[in-house]
Amino acid sequence: MTENLKAAESFKPSVLVTGGAGYIGSHAVLALRDAGWPVAVIDNLTTGFRFAVPDDVPLYEGDIEDAALLARIFAEQDTRAVMHFAGSIVVPESVADPLKYYHNNTAKSRALIAAAVTAGVPHFIFSSTAATYGLPEVSPVSEDTPQRPINPYGWSKLMTEQMLGDTAAAHPMNYCALRYFNVAGADPLARTGQSTAGATHLIKVSVEAALGMRDFVSIFGTDYATPDGTGVRDYIHVSDLAAAHVLALEALIAQPARSMTMNCGYGRGFSVREVLDAVDRVTNMTIDRRIEARRAGDPDSLICDSSRIRSVLPWQPRHDDLDTIIAHALTWERKLAQIRGNG
Repeated sequence: MTENLKAAESFKPSVLVTGGAGYIGSHAVLALRDAGWPVAVIDNLTTGFRFAVPDDVPLYEGDIEDAALLARIFAEQDTRAVMHFAGSIVVPESVADPLKYYHNNTAKSRALIAAAVTAGVPHFIFSSTAATYGLPEVSPVSEDTPQRPINPYGWSKLMTEQMLGDTAAAHPMNYCALRYFNVAGADPLARTGQSTAGATHLIKVSVEAALGMRDFVSIFGTDYATPDGTGVRDYIHVSDLAAAHVLALEALIAQPARSMTMNCGYGRGFSVREVLDAVDRVTNMTIDRRIEARRAGDPDSLICDSSRIRSVLPWQPRHDDLDTIIAHALTWERKLAQIRGNG
């Protein structure tokens, strides 16, 4: 395996990143580009940002269900791998508008997979989610934990995992589905970060509050079965997550008959209160907290069992520290304010 991985590292075929102008996708583009991979992006820019894509990376503004556009990109770029991040990600919105999610996340993924099969693209990496586990009865959560989504977002991702499994069994394609836990932080060099207005992710919301962009941060429930009564989550730095994608691609190239599914997290959880205290510590400020009612479907604790990814890939997280994650998010938020002010 090690020799095969070394061979894969020396062979760097062209990669198409869908949703490469978005939060996680833009970090994957940087990770690929920094490691010398030829990379191109397709993004319809509905939630992504042109400034998130480096000037020397080809950006195709369009939709992943446009078969003709995909065929042209695959031909022009000689694409040999797809990293698929494009999609909708807001859980409450998926409950209110399920058909949007089954269209954006499932039907469009089906179109993308079909185009990749037609073009003979042999490798596919999919941005999946711990939401496919629903409300797991165990913590930490391993890949063998039953997948029982409780919302259309989780179902839309699980359906795509199923499509990839069936496609890989029928066609010369292998895939890796990476199930994310709570992604946070920003590029350490502040080249990109989480830029979506009105985001609901706790660390981004907290950093915005610390910079005066929000008046307070809501704590949704204080009666969970956790040490301090607030929900516990496993936060992974987005750049460590992007690095995992590159390593997963190398593994797919090294073993073309093998497909993989792996959780992405650190295996350690922090409560809402611990996160807010960390933001206070990093910013030397005190964020106003407001206690509110629980949100439906929030588990007490959601922590990743990361043993599989650590054993299968030579993945060594570089930013496994809550204060570092927050500091990078803070730096990006300040830069984002300058970008918006100049734009």
